[in-house]
Amino acid sequence: MQKLIFGAAALALFATAAAAEPAATAAGVFIKNQTADEYLAKDHLIGVKVKGPDGKIIGDIEDLIITDGNTVVGIVMGTGGFFSMGEKKIGVQLSALKFEEAGGTLSVTLPEATKEGLDAAPAYERAQPKKSLLDRAKEKAIEMKDKTSASTSDAVEKAKPALEDAKKKAAEAYEAAKQAATPAYEKAKEAVGGAVDAAKEAAQPAPAPAPAAPSPAPATP
Repeated sequence: MQKLIFGAAALALFATAAAAEPAATAAGVFIKNQTADEYLAKDHLIGVKVKGPDGKIIGDIEDLIITDGNTVVGIVMGTGGFFSMGEKKIGVQLSALKFEEAGGTLSVTLPEATKEGLDAAPAYERAQPKKSLLDRAKEKAIEMKDKTSASTSDAVEKAKPALEDAKKKAAEAYEAAKQAATPAYEKAKEAVGGAVDAAKEAAQPAPAPAPAAPSPAPATP
């Protein structure tokens, strides 16, 4: 029963392809949606309060301890402290926990828990140091860069048909405007040419008048 409940609540994220229903697309790569018999650890397990044998809360589940074969062997539980101040993180074997589900709510109990035992339990030691804020910031920067590049490339690809259509329409509009303007341009050119010719004629000096013929001399008596 314990294995069944825990498997429904947490191991769906780590189940093998053979045990899962084929709810994937693109050749078994992507999962479209959550099914009725699948749960997300973040919704039903991570953050769940762990109670002692007296029903009082002794801590909360903060992480899962998973082998390289994708088998959950335990949890990391935060216990003690106040609003996470001075809290100690301890590792708890999966077999030591009791899981019960009622009304869609998962209840986790550590039956063997005592105050003395929790105080004496060693703090859980990580094999690798926790990522620093700088490391996480670098990873976030790389993630944002990759997502931005992907989004930009996708936007460019989607915009290509519209861009080509706009270029085609702009070329057509230019040709239409060019054809429509040609007659007016020719008329304007003729008008300008006529005005230039008229101005040239007007600028020519008037011909000098012909000299008057001399009057005949009077006859001598």
